[in-house]
Amino acid sequence: MNNLLRILLVLATLLLSACSDIADLLPGELQADADVTYVRAVQTDDTWTFHVTVQHPDTGWEDYADGWDVVLPDGIVVRPDEDSPFTRLLLHPHVDEQPFTRSQRGIRIPISVTQVTVRAHDIVDGFGGREVIVDLTHASGPAYEVERQ
Repeated sequence: MNNLLRILLVLATLLLSACSDIADLLPGELQADADVTYVRAVQTDDTWTFHVTVQHPDTGWEDYADGWDVVLPDGIVVRPDEDSPFTRLLLHPHVDEQPFTRSQRGIRIPISVTQVTVRAHDIVDGFGGREVIVDLTHASGPAYEVERQ
């Protein structure tokens, strides 16, 4: 074995032993975070329905996307059900359905709020995947559309 290969193997071993998790070695976008890929927000009278598309490499009950949130600019999470940990709780894995879209109605957004952030959560990595910022004053934007009925 040549010296360069030995040095590379030693460095790789040291790097791996210094990490508590192999995921620490990966850039953020390569980790298995739940990503919001598209949002459709529909306003009817004084409430909103959000249709949120999430992408996550669900493997089963041990690792799956378990919820998504609508977050106001001040950091408040809007929850139609105050007992829910998320704006929309996802109750099971979607191993064979990726990406998947789930909806939540009855979302009340203060009239003064013109922008919200939609984020997804998974049971292993928590938050940290791709988020979508929705400008409620525009009909569409990057990865979102807004409809008023």
